[in-house]
This record gives sequence, C-alpha cells and structure tokens, in this order.
Amino acid sequence: MEEKEYLKRYWHTTSHILAQAVKRLFPEVKLGIGPPIENGFYYDFYREKPFTPEDIERIEKEMRKIIEQNFKIERIVVDKKEAEKILKDEKFKLEILSGIEDDKVSFYKQGEFIDLCEGPHLSSTGEVKYFKLLSVASAYWRGDEKRESMQRIYGISFPTEEKLKEYLNFIEEAKKRDHRVLGKKLDLFSIHPEIGSGLIFWHPKGAIVRKIIEDFWKDVHLKNGYQLLYTPHIADISLWEKSGHLSFYKEYMFPPMDIGNGKFMQLKPMNCPFHIIIYNTKLISYKELPLRWAELGTVYRLEKQGVLHGLLRVRGFTQDDAHIFCTPSQLKDEIKNLIDLVYFFLKKFGFNEFEVYLSTRPEKFVGSIENWDRAISELENALKEKDIPYKIDPGEGVFYGPKIDIKIKDSLGRLWQCSTIQVDFNIPERFQLKYIDEKGNFSQPIMIHRAILGSIERFFGILIEHCNGNLPFWLAPVQIKILPISQKYINFAMEIKEKLKDFRTEVDLKDEKINKKIKEAEEEKIPYMVIVGEKEMKSGKLSLRKHGKGMVGEFEIEKLKEIFKKEMEE
Repeated sequence: MEEKEYLKRYWHTTSHILAQAVKRLFPEVKLGIGPPIENGFYYDFYREKPFTPEDIERIEKEMRKIIEQNFKIERIVVDKKEAEKILKDEKFKLEILSGIEDDKVSFYKQGEFIDLCEGPHLSSTGEVKYFKLLSVASAYWRGDEKRESMQRIYGISFPTEEKLKEYLNFIEEAKKRDHRVLGKKLDLFSIHPEIGSGLIFWHPKGAIVRKIIEDFWKDVHLKNGYQLLYTPHIADISLWEKSGHLSFYKEYMFPPMDIGNGKFMQLKPMNCPFHIIIYNTKLISYKELPLRWAELGTVYRLEKQGVLHGLLRVRGFTQDDAHIFCTPSQLKDEIKNLIDLVYFFLKKFGFNEFEVYLSTRPEKFVGSIENWDRAISELENALKEKDIPYKIDPGEGVFYGPKIDIKIKDSLGRLWQCSTIQVDFNIPERFQLKYIDEKGNFSQPIMIHRAILGSIERFFGILIEHCNGNLPFWLAPVQIKILPISQKYINFAMEIKEKLKDFRTEVDLKDEKINKKIKEAEEEKIPYMVIVGEKEMKSGKLSLRKHGKGMVGEFEIEKLKEIFKKEMEE
C-alpha cells in the first residue's frame, strides 16, 4: 500500500477514535462526519456547549485509552432498515443515510462504538501510535449557513513520534508566518467583517507593494504583445445568462440588484464576458490574431462565511486576467508561450518548485465532447512539447473547458494553486464570435482564459507567508530606513534621504535610543538600515546594516547607491 493511501486510512481511523472518545465523555453529543483530509483529520460534533481546552485534554486522554484497548475494527454491511435502528439517536447520520441510494450500507465498529462509514480503516485501534488534537472550529452542517453550527475538532496522527514532532514544528512555523498576523504587524492591510466580510482594506505600505506588483505585471505583458483593458464591475443579468454563469456558477454570485422596469444588474464574478463584448465591437481579420487582452479586473464572488480566510479566500478580489483569441493553428504555440510566461513571473517572485496538473471535463459542462477532447489534447501536447511533467486531475476542469493548473511550492513545502491556462471552444460558440479567415469566410476563434498570479490578494498572502514577511528589496514598501543616533542628526538624516530619493526611504524621527530604533526596524523587516551620527558626518561614510544579518560595513553615499541598485537589478 502506498504511503498516501496508508495515511488516509490512518487518519480516518484516528477520527473514529476521536468520535468514540467524545461519545464516551459526552454521550449527549450528536455525530456529524469525520473524514481524513489533506493533512490529518477532523470530526464534526453537535453540542450546545462549546468544547473547552480542558475538554480537549480529557478527549486526548480517553483516545489514548481506546488505543491501548486495541479494539479490532470490523466492517459490517446491513440493509437500510437495520441502519435506521442503529442510528435512531443520531439525527445527522440519519440525514446522511436518507441520501444513500444503495439498499445496503456499511458501518465500522470498534468496541462499543459504531459509525456509518464507507471506510477504509486500519485493522485495529492499537495501530494508531502518536496523535495530537490541534484546534476546534465552527462549521455549518453540510456547509449551509441556515443549518446547525457544528464543532469541528481537527487533529493529526502518525506512526512515529518523530513524524508527529516534525509536523507540529511545521504547524508552529506556519503560525508564525500567517499572513493575517504579519499583515497587521507590518501594517500592510486590514479586514473588517463588520463592514464587509471577505473585503480587503489596503494600507499605504500594502498599497505600494500592490502598485509595484501591478506595474511590473503590466510592463511585462505589454512587452509580450498584450493590450490592456478596463471593464465595468457590473452588467445586466442577461449577459450572465448568455455566458452560462447563471446556470453553472450561480451559487458563487451575489444576488442581482433590481433597478426597476424589470431590469436586474449583476456584480461580475468573472471578466471574460466583458472581453467578449469588446471583441464583438468590430469585425476581426485573421491577420489581427492572436489578440492578447489583459486586465487587472476586480470581481466579486459570494464565498460562504465559513471558508473566508484572510487574503487567501475573499469575496472581492482582483484577478490578473487575460484572454487570448486565436486560430486553431495558433493554439498550441499560444499555450506554450503562456507556460513560459507563467514560469517567468513566478520565478521573479522567488518560487522555483512547481507541480502541474491537467484538469479534465467535469460532470456539469457546456459544449460538445468533441470540442472538450480537442481542447484537452492541445493542452496535453503543449505540456509534452515543453517537456513538463504533469498529473491528470480528473473532472476538475471548469464548466466551459479543460485547464492546466500550475501549483507553486512555498518555503514550507506547501502547494498553492495560482496559475491556470484554460482552453475554451464553448463560450466563443455561445457568443457567436467570428473572424474572417484566409479564404474570406467567417470562422470561430478559440479563446484561452488565463491567470498567472491568480488574484493579487491571494498571491500577496502566499508571498508574505513564503518569505515570512521579508519581502525582497524590489518589493519592500520601505527599502531603507535611516536611523539618526539622536535628534541632533535629524537634518543630516534628511539630507541622506534626499540623496537616496530613487529608493523608498524613511527617516526614524523618534527620540529613542539607537538600539531600540534598530530593533523596531528589524521587526518591520526593512531590508537595509543606514545609521547616522557624529562619526558618519565627519567621515562621509555611512554605517549600513542588513535585516537579519547585522552590520555590513561603512560606505560613502555613491557606493550605497550602487549596492541598492544592484539589489534592484537582482
């Protein structure tokens, strides 16, 4: 058995041990679900009184007893009537049972505990060796905000103590790097649920970083044959009916606004229909293709309250969007060029490890299977010709087409979905897009949807955690902080700032001791500190410190400029 499959069973079994311990200690609790997840497991419980830290300690102690008792884990198959009798006191389990179409269902039994479950599991509770309950969170039953609020207990387990310690250390490091904590500490952004959940307020320091990212993004696109677009944030609901979003994406769209006379306006969840509207404003010749149109377009999606998470899952965000309209003969080269562009961008931001997935047709889709097969084939051929290893992600394409997803690995080894390249034969058909081909006939262009960073907000959050808030020199909101040893040297510090005006420079004006100023600048993760005092005024050489490394040396102002310019170039 592969390690991945074994851990899945391991974590699933530990979730049942957790549920058994909870039922022993709190018999009134009602069971929800308890699956293995990407890292570890959770179990949902309905209990009116919240679990306390003391409760969690008691549960862990009881779990150890269950492991020591080494119960054999048995799979039992019964008909639905018998299952109803077993679950007569578990209303949530009965609800799950009612949705199962098969006549027979499976349970897993260990000691006195039995649970409706498809499995698979380990052979006994004693196989679980080392575990830790990590946190308790609220979760609506079946993700429905109108349903009961469950208490979700998360945990992790491993066969060896070393693996458990390694994972717990990873969790601690991830907590230190949490972009929500660093964002507040470094004064980059804030979130105000009382004003609007999932909406980001960019502070001056965060806004300047965002501007740098966006300017770089625009410059590179213009150099690579793209043209920039700006489109509205709202449109008549008929546009979203025609695009198919109302049929396939409605649950993620904000309710439409009634503006009277039977008219409804809809906040955009996507930019693509707007780009199509622009395409249709004139007749396009094959000589003009490919058309590459890019937009930093803000979109709005009604994500559920429970999944909102800092910058990583929001309701209003700016996609680094682009759409390419091309002929069938141009398609493969455009995909290959896009792959190169994706890797160029991601490496510039310090990401060098990737996993690539080819996502195929989902259950709900538009368009012909023939077009889907063509699109999948073109994406796959481009990956093969670029000699890029990839995995198939079955059924994970979007409703209008298959896609390549490029996931980045951060400094903690976590994978993040950012870049996507989607081939679409279907929306051009729905909007009857045309171009005049070489023979003077009307032909239908192929449309490529793509994002490289994914969204500015989410990418910014990932970047902060990847570099632990230590943004590279070219991105740092304050690149240099000048620290006068005392108030006596403020004017001299301001003169130095003027000479370094090509860089983002601040002077620490506080009447504090130099050690405190250095400490604060280090905590602000400012790349360089220039210290000025009597010695520096007389010698003309400025003392330079580098964040996290200490003193670098003493340099004249022109040499400092060279050092900083080199950092920018790198």
